[in-house]
Amino acid sequence: MHSPLSLIFRIALSVILIANHCEAQSSGEAVDEHLRSSLRDVTQFESEIKPLLQQYCVHCHQGENKSGGLDFDKVDIPTLLADNQLWMKVLSNVRAGLMPPQEEDQLPKLGRDKLENWIKSKVFRIDSANPMPGRVTLRRMNRTEYKNAVRDLLGIDIVEQMLPPDDVGYGFDNIGDVLSISPMRLEKFIEAAFKAVDLGVPKDTLAVPIRTYYPEDFVDEKGRNGDHLSFYQARTVSKKIVLQSAGKYRIHIYNKIDGDAEPRDPQECRIHVKADNVEFFTKQYQWADNNWTEDDCFIDLEAGEHEITFTTEPVFPELKPLRTKMEYRIVSVNVDGPLERSKWEHPPGYERLFPRDKPPTDPEPRRQYAREILKSFSTKAFRRPVPETTLNRLVELAEQTYSLPNKTFEEGIGQSIVAVLSSSKFLYHFEQAETSAESSSTEVIDEYSLAARLSFTLWRSIPDDELFQLAAAQNLRANFKEQVARMVADPKSAAFVQSFSNQWLQTNAILDIPINSESVMAMEQAPEKGSGSEKVAQALPNNAASEDPNAIPRAGRGVPGQGALAQGPQGVQGRGAVGFGGFRRRREYAGTELIPSVREAMKQETEAYFAYVLKENRSVLEFLDSDYVFVNAELAKLYGVEGIQGTELRKVAIAENNPRGGVLTMGSVLTVTSNPTRTSPVKRGKWVLENILGAPTAPPPPNIPALEETISSSSEKKLTQREALARHRENSLCASCHARMDPLGLAMENFNAFGRFRDFENGEQIDPAGQLVTGEQFNGVRDLKKALADKHKMEFYRNLASKLLTYAVGRGMEYYDIAAIDEVADRLNQSEGRFSALLLGVLESKQFHHRLTVSATDSLANANRAIEEKK
Repeated sequence: MHSPLSLIFRIALSVILIANHCEAQSSGEAVDEHLRSSLRDVTQFESEIKPLLQQYCVHCHQGENKSGGLDFDKVDIPTLLADNQLWMKVLSNVRAGLMPPQEEDQLPKLGRDKLENWIKSKVFRIDSANPMPGRVTLRRMNRTEYKNAVRDLLGIDIVEQMLPPDDVGYGFDNIGDVLSISPMRLEKFIEAAFKAVDLGVPKDTLAVPIRTYYPEDFVDEKGRNGDHLSFYQARTVSKKIVLQSAGKYRIHIYNKIDGDAEPRDPQECRIHVKADNVEFFTKQYQWADNNWTEDDCFIDLEAGEHEITFTTEPVFPELKPLRTKMEYRIVSVNVDGPLERSKWEHPPGYERLFPRDKPPTDPEPRRQYAREILKSFSTKAFRRPVPETTLNRLVELAEQTYSLPNKTFEEGIGQSIVAVLSSSKFLYHFEQAETSAESSSTEVIDEYSLAARLSFTLWRSIPDDELFQLAAAQNLRANFKEQVARMVADPKSAAFVQSFSNQWLQTNAILDIPINSESVMAMEQAPEKGSGSEKVAQALPNNAASEDPNAIPRAGRGVPGQGALAQGPQGVQGRGAVGFGGFRRRREYAGTELIPSVREAMKQETEAYFAYVLKENRSVLEFLDSDYVFVNAELAKLYGVEGIQGTELRKVAIAENNPRGGVLTMGSVLTVTSNPTRTSPVKRGKWVLENILGAPTAPPPPNIPALEETISSSSEKKLTQREALARHRENSLCASCHARMDPLGLAMENFNAFGRFRDFENGEQIDPAGQLVTGEQFNGVRDLKKALADKHKMEFYRNLASKLLTYAVGRGMEYYDIAAIDEVADRLNQSEGRFSALLLGVLESKQFHHRLTVSATDSLANANRAIEEKK
């Protein structure tokens, strides 16, 4: 029987010839040169790679104890060497120090470099000087991009929920392979286009001026607004307005009568509305449950300042208020006028679309004006000059519409804009290439396409005028860095911050994920006094639970018997060891539950943190470990930070021994990686592997009992997460993956299911110490964060580069993208992790500026099919 590695030598030539098919452009190519190249590859493999595999790999991948299901004795070698996904895992595991295992002899650096270079250059066939850029599947806009593009074109915000949710691929919602369009979705896009035009395109040249005021605009002498005016209290709220012209005005009052369903409140209320202390409207209201009413009043007003007041008058002042609400609520007040047409004005936003004061009346100038407007709009919407044939059809559609009786010129333009917003040229990311040599397998995307890629990456919207003008003059690439800096500084980059940070960290669900705060906190009771558990807890070293007792105080240090709050030097609240139960639990935890406003603050923290690192050009390693957090008053209570007031988030420095700082200890991350009633070390560990280290685990094997079953099956006591996972790992099918996940997740066990610090679980003191499979030991999350930042930063750099490249080009990363990812990671390493190195590395990459030609894409697909057939 031949040894597995001797077989490799015998078949390597045929396998490499299959791989070379990826680069073949025609049957007339120089086969002899491919043959000579392949022979050289085999020689290198035999002399340099085979001895490494024989010494460091075969003993783990052979016989009954084969690792990863790979047995060199039984595997089909041609299939093995053609399996790019397998070698991607090999490359990742070798780089991460997972292969060979820590207990085995380790590859020397020279050997590791040789193996890496061989995988990239001979298996993946990557030319580092001319890497393959890939080609993005033709993709449509997602609903966020559509909303933002309509905003930038028409100046209005349509409701994002008008469109169905988008599918997600590779963790992001802008991936071409999953952004399909069905008849129903197309219908929704067309409905959205009609709605956008109805809201954003004026229907006439002139319109009655409209001013709208809201309840917060009307205030009383104490600063209280008109949103809740009680039927039982006489109050006056007022708003001063300034009018430019005298004339007749329409006051449109939109209000709500808001009472509890039961019981019916007997009180009634008169509302008096005055202008400059002259009453022009009064009405009496009685009990109603959520009743909306509208009224119109017409009054004459002079130019200048006027005061509009609303006064409540209880009809039965002798009645005592019930314990239910009965309120008059101002919804909005419109002041429309003057109503005389001679004093009308252009509607809001008229100048955005219509550059002239009014349209011409003669047919030919009118048609040319329509052409001017539609050329400007459609060119911006299509992200490149509009073809003449398309423009002619748009002008014809507008002319057919505004030529109808009772139709205005503006309505005709609006009809054509509906067609633009429903067009595939608007809905899809069409990219074109610059002229290139026919023999080349790659092509440079033109500057219009580059401008669109850049704007949809950093703004999630269409290019602005400056980008478009640079692209039209072929000067965008020459000013690329300056434009990136400008776009990052622009407020519209908040779209990139929000989209990328929440999708990378998987924190989109923070506002809705179900978490039962009371059930979570009920697990945190300290051991009863005198119990064996208490003795064990006292015997544990300090770093087995609260990594520093001065940073986070122990739970159970309140006054015995009073359920007192323990207050530590950092202002972190603990819980008394006794007196915990019933209604007292809610009182003791006041300010530290997962209420909606705290969820919102958690979401904002994620985005504020990412924006700070981006705009201040900080090191991306601060995502792993930092000495600051972003909090407002409510989130500060949850985090145990004192002295914070108000709802606005701000950057706050934390002490060196505080376990917070970095994404691993953010409330948003800790919450979305938990179960509804408890933490999940498995989810948290898996999250770190996938989103920080870029080393996802295999799916769990079938018929493995859930962790809850392991916990509930314990007869002697309720198990902690660490104890349950230890039993779970007794199953050999679970052990290998859990050995990687569990230590990472258990290091974060001092944070409950919504991120509040704790010391105990089910009466046992939490032990967050552990050891990574790569050998690093840690005593808790602070040590873990430092180990990741110090020992695993290159894995983090490569993973972050891969995530951002995926987001920027709209496709998943393939084996041929490794060179580009490595280049960005090296650039990060050389710049001490500065975010600008990450961003520019991605945006200046060949993947971002180039694409495969259609013929090269077809050849690659054919080669992949050939490899699959060979398997």
